[in-house]
Amino acid sequence: MAEPRAAIQLIVFGERNQTDFAGVLRDVSAAGFSAFEAANLYAAHGEVKVRALIEEHGLTVCGAHFGYGEYADSAKLEAHIAYCRAADVRHMMCSGVADRKSIAGYRESARLFNDVGARLREEGLQFNYHNHAWEFEDLGGATGMEILANETDPTLVKFNIDVYWVWFGGVCPVEFIHAHSARAGYFHFKDGRRGEGGEPVFLELGAGDVDLPACVEAARKVGASWIVAEQDRTELPHIESARISRAYLRNPLGF
Repeated sequence: MAEPRAAIQLIVFGERNQTDFAGVLRDVSAAGFSAFEAANLYAAHGEVKVRALIEEHGLTVCGAHFGYGEYADSAKLEAHIAYCRAADVRHMMCSGVADRKSIAGYRESARLFNDVGARLREEGLQFNYHNHAWEFEDLGGATGMEILANETDPTLVKFNIDVYWVWFGGVCPVEFIHAHSARAGYFHFKDGRRGEGGEPVFLELGAGDVDLPACVEAARKVGASWIVAEQDRTELPHIESARISRAYLRNPLGF
């Protein structure tokens, strides 16, 4: 079985993704990453510029990440599909649902996700749902994650498992990975802790409370293709933050 490949989500670079995209990709490469995940880069920066920067730094785009509304809008969905086809991006991530506070909202989302998954499969693409912690809240006899798992087709709807948010939601990430092995493959490795007020605190990989060595072992067992370092924000200079997380992916995680 092939080893998973390492990548980074560009969210850690904050506003620089809009104001200094060339510098962001320079930092991605300098930190030791050969691949990254972002949104629709051609729409944000233009195809010519993006292609030139990716080629200059020898990078690969491993995934494209969009909110629920981008999938619910058919015109936006088709534009993102066209981007992924043109940029040779296979994995499309979805963050969010129609209504995270109701069972009906999750069921509506499940129907959409099945339809989108089928549409993406026609184009040789893969739909992945990115979890947070709130999908594990009890909505009155069921959690949102349970509804999505029960009411979507596992061949069409995969899970972009974010191990920190699984942990933050009160579920063991390793158990979750194995329970959904048929949907696993594209991971977000995020680290951090729970703040004194219960708020999430995001940290570089290896600096938080998530058992990442156990998570990577589980990810390997289910055939992970990508493990993407994702940190919503950092207190460190971006390049330093990225280097710390890349070094941890190499040792002790081993890839």
